[in-house]
Amino acid sequence: MDLGLKDRVYVVTGATRGLGNAAARELVADGAKVVVTGRDAKRVADAAAELGPNAVGVAVDNAEADAPAQLIAAAREHFGGFDGVLVSVGGPPPGFVADNTDDQWRAAFESVFLGAVRLARAAAAELESGGVIGFVLSGSVHEPIPALTISNGLRPGLAGFAKSLSDELGPRGIRVVGLLPSRIDTDRVRELDGYSADPEATRAANESRIPLRRYGTPEEFGRVAAFLLSPAASYLTGLMLPVDGGMRHGF
Repeated sequence: MDLGLKDRVYVVTGATRGLGNAAARELVADGAKVVVTGRDAKRVADAAAELGPNAVGVAVDNAEADAPAQLIAAAREHFGGFDGVLVSVGGPPPGFVADNTDDQWRAAFESVFLGAVRLARAAAAELESGGVIGFVLSGSVHEPIPALTISNGLRPGLAGFAKSLSDELGPRGIRVVGLLPSRIDTDRVRELDGYSADPEATRAANESRIPLRRYGTPEEFGRVAAFLLSPAASYLTGLMLPVDGGMRHGF
């Protein structure tokens, strides 16, 4: 299936590893050009080099107020256009209500929530009809995840913001979509699932709770993200798509 991604230009944040990197890889594989971002300059440079000539790296922190302008300018300077953004941010620190400090909440709000809002707002001002704004969120949008209190507090709010934005931008032909990953086989999920203690037993126990009885792969997530960002999904907006092996049972 031709997704219509050839020569389209996207900014993908948090793209040095994990789900952001998987999405960037799939976009490039299908002909798009990407600006990949992250906070660590070396990791950003390495990620862009691995993706090849249709990728460029920009080291920025999503929490910085001028990050959106830098990223959009880089897309236009290096590739001559800007067609969309995928906002992927590393998860906040784990912890229960009594564990997380005010400083952790503030830092997570700046990076996970306000940084995403700023980038989406800047993208909305720059995009033309056919543009798209995507958010990598979490299954916690629908159901709280134990010991991830900060994520449980921030991700649903960001999903609400995304839905409001989709209503505002729809008349201009700009789409807004969200992806809600759950058990995807990444370093963060393995850490949260306690793999260091007993990897085989931990994996078996968690897979038994997934209807498809296996973790998803970053590559599978990347293909879903590329489709939602592509012109092939031009009639899809305002949706929050679970990428979770069937773990969500509600509608």
